[in-house]
Amino acid sequence: MSIAVSEVSKNYDGQQALQDVSFHIAKGEITGFLGPNGAGKSTMMKILTGYLAPSKGVVKVNGFDITTHKRKVQESVGYLPENNPLYLDMYVREYLKFNAALHQLKNPAIEDLIERTGLGPEAHKEIQVLSKGYRQRVGLAAALLHDPEVLILDEPTTGLDPNQLVDIRKLIKTVGKEKTVLLSTHIMQEVEAICDRAIIIDHGIIVADKRLEELYEEKEQLLVVEFDYRVEQVALQKLPRVTSIKNPTRFCYEILFDTKKDMRPAVFDFAHDNGLKILQLNKKNTTLESLFQELTNNQ
Repeated sequence: MSIAVSEVSKNYDGQQALQDVSFHIAKGEITGFLGPNGAGKSTMMKILTGYLAPSKGVVKVNGFDITTHKRKVQESVGYLPENNPLYLDMYVREYLKFNAALHQLKNPAIEDLIERTGLGPEAHKEIQVLSKGYRQRVGLAAALLHDPEVLILDEPTTGLDPNQLVDIRKLIKTVGKEKTVLLSTHIMQEVEAICDRAIIIDHGIIVADKRLEELYEEKEQLLVVEFDYRVEQVALQKLPRVTSIKNPTRFCYEILFDTKKDMRPAVFDFAHDNGLKILQLNKKNTTLESLFQELTNNQ
């Protein structure tokens, strides 16, 4: 496993930021790390980079324990923090050469990295004149410079315009084919577009750790049905496994079931038994955002 976290807790002056957190991430996985503000995401990511030590538990990155082999861990991790600190008065190539010197790299593949991250047209410019999207590319290039096995990205797409989002997403997905990527974000669509898996943390506790398709399969299903006549909700409540019913328009109903079993046949039977015609019947996918709200009690 590229990342192995076992029973990790972290306390700050009597306040518990993490409580018995455990998860494993294999090479080639792109994992979204989600949680509301103050949930413990940043604390966990700082522990993985060796910046913080856990109060309890074991963390290994590429087989190296962060408490006994901190330097080895930091050598094998590329980190892009949320604020992406850059020396704005440096030129792009100059900045990457500076970082290569810090890593004591003998033959850094700077030109190759510039090409891979799409920095070619801007490589001769000062960082301070670059757009937010290109600054993010510089940060990613710096994180990849020493060819780390693990890439940790904290809010990598915040503040980007739609075109920049597409480019950065493609870059992260390409990198994720050969490395382990853990990214923190508040944007659910980013996880759905980039990640294979989501870990959701709330109040320092892991509340979900699943591949995205598993999360969808295990949750409720929402059917949107339109009849040719108004139906009393009390009648629809007699359908099996119904948890809630909404009536957004006159003859249209949103029916939520607490099962992954396809309930459309039951709705067809209901219409037949009550002399109704179905004008439309659609199965609506549960979104990651709704799952997040449910699991973190922020509905």
